[in-house]
This record gives sequence, C-alpha cells and structure tokens, in this order.
Amino acid sequence: MDAPAAMVINTTTTPFPATPSFFSKSRPVFTLRQVHKRNIPFSKPIKCTHQNPSKPNSLSCSALISFSPSETAQLLPSKLRHLSREFQSLAEPVERVKRLLHYAGLMPQMDDSERVDRNRVMGCTARVWVEVRLDDEGKVRMAADSDSEVTRGYCACLVWAMNGSEPEEVLKVKTEDLLGLNVGLGSSGTGRSRVNTWHNVLVSMQKRTKQLVAEKEGKESFEPFPSLVVSADGLFPKGTYAQAQAKYLFPNESQVNELVKVLKEKKIGVVAHFYMDPEVQGILTAAQKQWPHIYISDSLVMADTAVKMAKAGCQFITVLGVDFMSENVRAILDQAGYNEVGVYRMSNERIGCSLADAAATPIYMEYLQAASNSAPSLHVIYINTKLETKAYAHELVPTITCTSSNVVQTILQAFAQVPDLSVWYGPDSYMGANIKELFLQMTHMTDEEIAAIHPEHSLDSIRSLLPRLHYFQDGTCIVHHLFGHEVVEKIKEMYCDAFLTAHLEVPGEMFSLAMEAKRRGMGVVGSTQNILDFIKDRVQESLDRNIDDHLQFVLGTESGMITSIVAAVRSLLDPTKSSSQGSKVTVEIVFPVSSDSISSTSSNLPSSPHSVQLGDITLPVVPGVASGEGCSIHGGCASCPYMKMNSLDSLLKVCHHLPDKENKLAEYNAERFKLQTPNGKSVADVGCEPILHMRNFQAAKKLPEKLVDQILHLQDNGRSM
Repeated sequence: MDAPAAMVINTTTTPFPATPSFFSKSRPVFTLRQVHKRNIPFSKPIKCTHQNPSKPNSLSCSALISFSPSETAQLLPSKLRHLSREFQSLAEPVERVKRLLHYAGLMPQMDDSERVDRNRVMGCTARVWVEVRLDDEGKVRMAADSDSEVTRGYCACLVWAMNGSEPEEVLKVKTEDLLGLNVGLGSSGTGRSRVNTWHNVLVSMQKRTKQLVAEKEGKESFEPFPSLVVSADGLFPKGTYAQAQAKYLFPNESQVNELVKVLKEKKIGVVAHFYMDPEVQGILTAAQKQWPHIYISDSLVMADTAVKMAKAGCQFITVLGVDFMSENVRAILDQAGYNEVGVYRMSNERIGCSLADAAATPIYMEYLQAASNSAPSLHVIYINTKLETKAYAHELVPTITCTSSNVVQTILQAFAQVPDLSVWYGPDSYMGANIKELFLQMTHMTDEEIAAIHPEHSLDSIRSLLPRLHYFQDGTCIVHHLFGHEVVEKIKEMYCDAFLTAHLEVPGEMFSLAMEAKRRGMGVVGSTQNILDFIKDRVQESLDRNIDDHLQFVLGTESGMITSIVAAVRSLLDPTKSSSQGSKVTVEIVFPVSSDSISSTSSNLPSSPHSVQLGDITLPVVPGVASGEGCSIHGGCASCPYMKMNSLDSLLKVCHHLPDKENKLAEYNAERFKLQTPNGKSVADVGCEPILHMRNFQAAKKLPEKLVDQILHLQDNGRSM
C-alpha cells in the first residue's frame, strides 16, 4: 500500500511475501512498478544495493531513512497524515473505494485459528478480527482481517500505520485523528456506517496494546465487572450480583398466579419504574402475560399508562416507584377526569429520592428567585421532581417539565422561539453540566450538522445561547453519582471496545466516554427508554446480519433495567421469532461496580463505620471492590435503595385489602394535594401545568403559546400564572 519513505522496494517480488507473517518486523514489499505508478512520495533518496550476493543482477531498492529521535516519535502521526492526504487527493468516492479494495488485496489473510471470537471487534457492520503482540524490542505488531473487502481495506491502512510503533505512540492516537481518513462511505452524519470501522478497530487495537503493556510490567489486571449473558439457550450469570439478578428472572409460579388472580378480581392496574427490585420486576414481567394492565417504564410513561388503565376499567392503580411518581399519577388521573380511581404507593414509610429532595429546598428556590429577576426566563425542570416543587417553581418562573430524552430539544426550541431568553435547568447538576458540554461540542460543528440536530439553530446561535444557559449545581441522583472516576477508569481499561450506555444523569467523565462511543456508533446517552431501544436495535442488527456474534453492553444506569433488557433481548433471540437462520448471537450485560456502591439495610452485610444519611434512610457504605464485587441484592452496582422499598409483600398486601373499606391502607394511599400555592391556587393544578406544557411541546414540537406568553410577561414581583 502507499507509504512514506521507510519502505522496502523489490523489483522482482510479489506485493507480499509468499508466506507472509503479520508479525514480521519487515515492512510491506511492493514492486517498483507499483511505486512509480502510484507516485509514492519519498523524502529521501532511494539507495539500491545487491539483495543476494549469489545473484548480482538482483537488486533491492529501498528508501534508506535515518530518523532522528524526534522524527521517530512522529512516525505514526506522519503515517496517519500521509493516509489522510492520500484519500483526500481522490476526488470521487468510487476511487476511494477502489483504493481500499486495492489495499485489501495486498493484506494477507489471518489463519482460521486467529479468526476467533476473542479477536472480534464489536460495532463493525462486518466481522472484523484484530490481534496484537509486542515483539522482542517492545514494538507493537498487529494483524487484522475481515470478511468484507472494504473493511479489510480499512484494517490494512491501520495495521500499516500502527505496525512497529512504540506502545505509547499507539495509545496516544485519538479517534479524532482519523477524521481525515473518512473515505465517504455510508450515510453522511449517521452513527452506523462503515467509516466507524476506522474508530472501532483503533479502540480495539489500543485495548489489546494496553493489556499487553500491563502484563509486561507485571501489573495486576482489574477484576471484571459482574455480567449476565443472554442467549437463545438461556441466561448465564458471571458473578454473585448477576446470579441474584438472574434468579429473579424466573419467578415463583405460585406467586405470579396469586398476583394475577387478585389483580383480575379487583381490576387493579400496576405501573412500575424500570429501576424496580428485580424480584418484583420478574414477577410483574411474568404476570403481564396473563393481565395486560401491568406496565414497566420510565416515570413519565407511568402516569400516561395509568390513564389508559383507568379508561380500560381499572378501579385502582398501584404505583411501584418513589413518592413523586405516585403523586404524578394521582394528579394526572385527576386532570384526565378519573378522580374516582384509587392510587396506592407501596410503603407505609416515605419513599424519597435524592434528586427530587434536592429541588425541595430553600437553596433551589433561591436559584429560581435569581431566574425570576432575569426576564425573559424559562425554568426547565426535570420530570423526576415533586408536584409541589413544580407548583412553587411555576409561580416564580414560567416552568416546563422535561425528560432525559427530550430535554435537549426542549432547551434548543425555547432559545429558538423566544429572543434573548435565559434558560434555568434543574435540579440534576450532572445532567445540566452534560447538556452544557453537549452545546459546547456543537460549537465545533458546521451549520449543516447543527441544523440536523435542530433546524432553527446555527453555529452563531449556539455560541449566543451558551452564556444564557444556567443549571442548578447542588442536585444529584445517588445512583448515577456512582459512575465517577473509578468506574470510568475501569471501563476504559476493560470495556472500551464494548457498547457503552449512559443515562444523561451520570457524571461528566462517564458522559464524555459514552459520547465518544456514540460518535463511532458504539454508544447511547439518554433516558432509560433510549438505552433499552439502543440495545434492542444493536441486537436486531446483529440478527439481520445472520452471523455468529457476541455483543457486550455496559449498563450505565440503575441495574434494575436488566429485567426489561433481558425480556426484550430474549424475545429477539427467540428462534421461533428470529429472522436469523442458525446463527448464534449472545448478548452480555455488564454491571459497573463502584467502591462507593451503597445499600439499604441487609442483615447479611457486615456493619460499617461509615454511613450516609439520605432523607429518612441511613445507607451503610458497601465495602465494594475490596471485598469482591461490592454488590448485594439490596444495593450496590448502581442500585437505588429507595426503589427497593417497593416490595412484593407490600404489593400483595395492598391488593388484598382493596377496596379499603376499613381504612387499613391510609398510609399507602396517594392522597390529593390539598395545599395551596403562595398565590392561593391548588398545588395540584399549578403543578400539573408544567407537565401539560411539555405534552403540548411533544405534540407540536414547539412551546405552547400560553407558556410563551407567560415568559414574555414575567414581572419581577407579584407575578400570577
């Protein structure tokens, strides 16, 4: 293939030796005719010497290069620049494809013994294998292959660029350094194209290089995170936490039948959050097959589904979540005219939420007071907050709720629709910082790329809005807080070549890592539903290719998601439903573990001198990776202790006592808000208005006129909605 001057040129040999070795120290060999025909640039003169003393007419012409130390350090970047110039010099896409196919033909195939699963690269549209080793001098020697000729061309370029480099050089290369190598294949601007092969093969090469260096230096490798492997043949847990998760995916049949019987008899609907306890989720998932009015989703859809259940004749709705979720269900049902439908929570104690609690503080009201003094302003509040908070906020500043899946579009539309607007987001500090970082990244895009995200924005408008975007800096979700430095470093070390998923609530390090993966088609950042859809789409793509495949996903959110993920994946892998013909696809879900993992109470956990007071619950710190995986069924591995307060016993107790004629469920009843706002209005009515604004936005893709009018007529004092 084309190369800088450091190349051996032989006038008689074939392009590659007859018995090639990927790990040979020699460089690729080409005929002199090929070099002249393709105008390979030589920065230093060619020197011809006798190749074989017994054959005086046999010559070896080589560009003999004597590199200085500084030149040697720049050899890999020079190769990448050369490749970039080469492809950019080919104006037509078809010519670039021909060049890739040419390079594919020059690269020898790997042996079948090397084309195995342990060498597979995930995320490529074709099967790709990569093998890396260190030679006796500590230099990196690489091999690659693919069952696609175009992809082989990509691999040939990268192998040529990386081969013979120092490990440090290989690890310094960033995916951004390959942008100039985009040969224009696939759909422009999409996350799933052949061009991602450049990036995914690079990441795989770097992971293997890093592991070899660590092994050579005698460093202990990280213990793997627990994981759950799903196949058409069943579930295969790795680690104690995964074993506990898998156990509850096959619930007790008598418990399922007991629940279904009482739900049918008393016309009870069940809405539950994705983060629910795995035992409860396993039973609910099984019960869904016999009773349609059971639904597991994110918080917004829970309320919407409750309305549908009421329309279908359900007389009671049981809510498995934290308290603000049952509040929302109660208020939305009332707004829809179903006041007679009872709503019940699953604990006689308060079920809090660290994020919702952060917004129900004087500090948050002070934050909004500053917003009210900066007209025109819009308060964008996360749906995962109390109805009371939404009401009080809306009387200070015009407010619209958002979810993690629509927050970016909500903010961009607001800036586009109201000139000189200031947006105040809250209460999740990590999400706010991640949104701002996302907009900062957009300042490096072209107007066309920005318009693809939102048609009314350009580079100038994004730069203009950044100083007017504010976010609350004292609110976090205790679960997503666990995805910090420790977890990120381990993912970089062991799972950088896997599919990465991250909720928008994670800390910035995890956000950046997942965004980088997203840019090469290997990640998603968004809501719980976005994560579930991403996993389903990648599995379906693999099935459509009809080849044996192993997909590994790092679950960057609460581990309770696993129940819904496994149910969706098993449905896709079902041989009776799958379109694949004899291919075997396995899906591995990885649960990140932090030494800061926390648990609610458990008699099996050793007592700890450390504890954290969060709301009404004291949470002992789980010992974490120092004692194994740092997981128990009660917490750890990004598990919310509040959500785990929703037990199966509570659900059955509530259901069996309904209708509550003797008032034994008073503490479980999600009562209507009887409080009034400072302006004397109903908390329920005012608190629902930001939610209705969001529903209108989702339907029309723009802020409703009523909300815009509220923004434009915001007064510093005494404003009344």
